[in-house]
Amino acid sequence: MPKIKTSRVSYPEGWELIERTIRELDAKMREAENDPHDGKRKCEALWPIFRISHQRSQYIYDVYYRRKEISQKLYEFCLDQGYADRNLIAKWKKPGYERLCCLRCIQTRDHNFATTCVCRVPKHLREEQVIECVHCGCRGCASGD
Repeated sequence: MPKIKTSRVSYPEGWELIERTIRELDAKMREAENDPHDGKRKCEALWPIFRISHQRSQYIYDVYYRRKEISQKLYEFCLDQGYADRNLIAKWKKPGYERLCCLRCIQTRDHNFATTCVCRVPKHLREEQVIECVHCGCRGCASGD
């Protein structure tokens, strides 16, 4: 007889500290995914999902690197389970990318003339004062702002 597979995940020590916030952000994400997108552009329908994903990754980054409230084991668990974006956090650790909103904004293949997104331009160098990124709806994530 084959073994019964269970999807139980054993949570590391300290999970109780961040569980409530992670569950709230998961509920917000489900709500954003199920939200009707009538009357919105195709790209605008994804903006709330990008914002919540960024918020969840930022929370785990802050709790581990700035406040130092969780262990490395719990941090790695969160990255492995998909609670945070490993690549985005890796960029946040590099100088000049501390406020990066999403990875699509720095990928040159997604933009005209092989440049980065308009939200990466510092506010004092912009011609238009109010801009929104086409990919994630960011209004400016340059580190000099």
